[in-house]
Amino acid sequence: MKNQAGDSSVIKVPRLARIPFLRHGFGNLNWREKDLRQLAERLGFRLLFLKQVHSDVVHFIAEVPQLMLRGDAAVTSLPGLLLIIKTADCLPVLLVEEKKRVIAAVHCGWKGTSQGFLEKVVMGMKERYGADPAAILAVFGPCIGGGCYEVEEDVRRTFVESKFPATLFRPITGQSGKYLFDLRSANRLQLLKLGVKAKNIFSLDICTHCDPTYPSYRRDRDECGRMLTFIGLAS
Repeated sequence: MKNQAGDSSVIKVPRLARIPFLRHGFGNLNWREKDLRQLAERLGFRLLFLKQVHSDVVHFIAEVPQLMLRGDAAVTSLPGLLLIIKTADCLPVLLVEEKKRVIAAVHCGWKGTSQGFLEKVVMGMKERYGADPAAILAVFGPCIGGGCYEVEEDVRRTFVESKFPATLFRPITGQSGKYLFDLRSANRLQLLKLGVKAKNIFSLDICTHCDPTYPSYRRDRDECGRMLTFIGLAS
């Protein structure tokens, strides 16, 4: 795909790229923080990084914070600010409500997903900014796929107790108490439940574990690096 950052290492989604006041992208391993900073400088944007902690903490940004915020999602209608998510197998999600000019960047690991984190973000967009869930555009970036994401019984039990369908988990043959988990589908279900239209949910179906051009903690552990996802509103 042609990209906004002027670099083949960054993917943009055509539907979001058609929004004239929006800037977004999903970088691979070849796209580093220095590249992001150069892009922000060129566009005249400031950067907002989060101290991500696998929580369900959402920050609603009305002004540029002076210190790094601890949490896993940022929502804003403030122009000139790029919201950044770092991942290495977890699911990066971008949300846009075009009419209200409100955006969100969300880090969805299994812990946040099991707590209905994406649902919390969408409800915050609705309650604080008047966003209509039926008008929200959602993009799922590269993450570990359902054929590679191995989890154990405690994870499956957590989701079942949170009323997620057990069909999100497939038993691994010959390995008792181990399952393959579909992280994308778990988050998609949350959006559909809230009234986000299926046609407005876009997914870059790239498995970070399988594709060596993307970072994967499961594959490379502490040597994996991080994938950078960004979204911002132009003035």
